[in-house]
Amino acid sequence: MKVSSGLLVLKKELAQKPIDAVVIHHSDRGIQYCSTAYTDMLQKSNCMISMTENGDPYENAIAERVNGILKTELISDYYSDADTASRHIARCISIYNYRSRHSSLNWQIPHEVHNQKGPQTKQWKNYYYKRKTKEELDQSN
Repeated sequence: MKVSSGLLVLKKELAQKPIDAVVIHHSDRGIQYCSTAYTDMLQKSNCMISMTENGDPYENAIAERVNGILKTELISDYYSDADTASRHIARCISIYNYRSRHSSLNWQIPHEVHNQKGPQTKQWKNYYYKRKTKEELDQSN
């Protein structure tokens, strides 16, 4: 995604944000998300910026899972043109956010959770995979 495409998407998303909503924007360290224009737009909208620490894909597992669901479960067609693709992908995202119940959200719909106030009960686990050295394996046996 180019920086300009990222800015366009961010601008659309921020326009939908409730005025009093606290937003934490989490991303990997892609060039579009680290650009001055992108981070300036976030700061001007009073968004807190959160980025993965070291490019470890496990740090961004939830977002990658959403992308995977969209790619493998909802978006299965090849599109003849950009308009058709855009309409179908928007429909899939709408289903995901406004109709699908998610186990990680305690079987709630994402849009409903987004509009709730206060802390949410987290149903997922952050897994940190650390490869054990031969010495650590020997010690555990």
